[in-house]
Amino acid sequence: MHLRDLLIRIAKTYDPKAGTASGVSAQDLLRQVERMSDLPLPHGFVASGYGGKGSASSTPWIGVFGKAINMQAQEGLYLAYIFDATLASVTLTLQQGVTKLSDEYPKLSDRLRELKRRARHLRAGMEPELALHWAHTPAFRSKLERPRAYEAASVAARRYEIASMPAEEVLAEELHVASLLLRDAAAGHRVWLQQPMEKELIVYEGEGHLPADDPLDGFRPNDSSDYYVHIKGGRRRRERRHEELIKDFGLHAVTCGYQPITQGMYPRDLVLRRPSVDRQHSWLVEGKAVKRGNATQAVREAVGQLYEYSYYWHEKRSEPKPHLVALFTEDIGHYAEYLEARGIASIWRTRGEGWAGSPTAVSWDLAAAG
Repeated sequence: MHLRDLLIRIAKTYDPKAGTASGVSAQDLLRQVERMSDLPLPHGFVASGYGGKGSASSTPWIGVFGKAINMQAQEGLYLAYIFDATLASVTLTLQQGVTKLSDEYPKLSDRLRELKRRARHLRAGMEPELALHWAHTPAFRSKLERPRAYEAASVAARRYEIASMPAEEVLAEELHVASLLLRDAAAGHRVWLQQPMEKELIVYEGEGHLPADDPLDGFRPNDSSDYYVHIKGGRRRRERRHEELIKDFGLHAVTCGYQPITQGMYPRDLVLRRPSVDRQHSWLVEGKAVKRGNATQAVREAVGQLYEYSYYWHEKRSEPKPHLVALFTEDIGHYAEYLEARGIASIWRTRGEGWAGSPTAVSWDLAAAG
């Protein structure tokens, strides 16, 4: 069955009052979705139909999951065709899982607020032109808790009227585009969720960020396999400009074809990989906030940490030497040439919220010419 025919048939036959038992036409059709072989699913994706458990859902849906991204609807990111309660339309939406979030936010209003906040953040990491074409805000015409959560959880969406359903080729192409949006959002999601909340206190052991009053206090490298930084006083607040810099650049790197990684990378700020272009090498990124327009200290710290992390965390572990990238909150002027001469690309945030950089950074498609 073609996707277009499937969506129309569900809309015309689904009856929430008929229950979910075997023999209920639309429910049987939804259960058959995972075995359908002629749906235009992108490579590496699978689909499943959902009409409720026990009692029928007021808004039936078909989930489309990237096997390398996320295979469950309770958490994470996935795609879904969600019908509104009147069955007059169906929306293809990039969804956040809502079930597991209820443990952290048991109150519905808090949960909806958090889902909307996360959706805004993930949407900000999308390519502007795509974001414009996928800016529909779903309205599933139900006052029930689950449909309202689906509305709040939507990151990007396209709505289709059942009475004027597009051709199969259009649906297939837009599903392919949605799969690319999901891939990029999932990469940004991994980076963002590893950043601390605004008021969160972080234990610095193992993270390599040193107190300003004594840069070397407590620095104790153990051996080539263990490289830790121990901070006296235990708990210190991270600098928000630094965290925002890493978060925003990680999202930008996704749109440039890179995979940003922070999990398990401490004390390194960020590691980029680009499997489709270079499977052997990685990009080691160290971010620094330029304070009061004086780039000198930021550049010195970036150089030292990049060399140290490259040596201890890559070369001493018999890994290929990574490409080195120094990342800054603003233009570093003549220091860009200085860093280039030492094999370090430099990138900085521009006033227009873009990214400029040195010739090497431009050659890697990570920045515009500075």
